[in-house]
Amino acid sequence: LKFRTKIIFKMILKCDLSSYFAASYGPNPICKGCLSCSKDNGCIRCQHKLFFFLRREGMRQYGECLHSCPSGYYGLRTPDMNRCSRCRIENCDSCFSRDFCTKCKTGFYSHRGRCFRGCPPGFAALEELMECVEGCEVGQWSEWGTCSRNNKTCGFKWGLETRTRHIVKKPAKDTIQCPTIAESRRCKMAVRHCPGGRRTTKTKDKKKKKKNLMERAQKQHSIFLATDKTSQ
Repeated sequence: LKFRTKIIFKMILKCDLSSYFAASYGPNPICKGCLSCSKDNGCIRCQHKLFFFLRREGMRQYGECLHSCPSGYYGLRTPDMNRCSRCRIENCDSCFSRDFCTKCKTGFYSHRGRCFRGCPPGFAALEELMECVEGCEVGQWSEWGTCSRNNKTCGFKWGLETRTRHIVKKPAKDTIQCPTIAESRRCKMAVRHCPGGRRTTKTKDKKKKKKNLMERAQKQHSIFLATDKTSQ
């Protein structure tokens, strides 16, 4: 009698669960993957390895059993029941745990489990992966060098002075460019004319022109004196 009673109880329980699994309140079975389910609340308990997710639609909420959690949630496995827990990281699309993001939303870069609009100092953006990796690190600028032109520090009015800095740490990827390590600017020569040096061609032409003007003036003056004596 006890054996027959036990069999009947199992059959009733099986039929009851079958009715839950067969329940459908829309285009898709609401009780798919459930161990227990209700018309109002959907899944209450999930089958082994599935994740329980509480979906909210307006004022209504109901349980679902999923193989993987939706965007913004991660799967938390517990002895009682596996659940979908919300990522607590801002602008995170999927996460490994509550405080570590594995994929950020569109337009954000992933860096050490967080999401950023732009990479922190010292890191460069990999656009294809939307991740921040170690960038090119450079040292401090040196002092400006001596003002020179054509390897000379005199003989010209204007020249160029240069300063440099060294690469302290190479970037993680060869595709990442380093900042400029040398720059120049216009400067005024401290010494315009080189001591003992030849005058520039421009200066010679200027003096020659002045000399010609003096000679022409003297010649005209001589002609004027000769004409004046003749008239007397």
